[in-house]
Amino acid sequence: MELLEIYILNLLITVAMFLVLIFRAWVEFRNYRIIWKELEWRRTYEVVGRVLKAEREMFSGVEGGQELYKLLCEMFKVNDRK
Repeated sequence: MELLEIYILNLLITVAMFLVLIFRAWVEFRNYRIIWKELEWRRTYEVVGRVLKAEREMFSGVEGGQELYKLLCEMFKVNDRK
């Protein structure tokens, strides 16, 4: 009976280690998704920043356009030094 107990204990340890690995993979996957979304937002901010800088004159031609331009620059974290 002693050998059977050792085999069962070994099986339990192996299953527990497998469950820990599954949990760690799930946590890493969640972190990967969060980082990926953050990178997508950064790319969006960069694209919107370039569009805002390119279309600055369009905003100045509209009533209230400068305020809207400043608000959009703040919202999308665009550094406009003009």
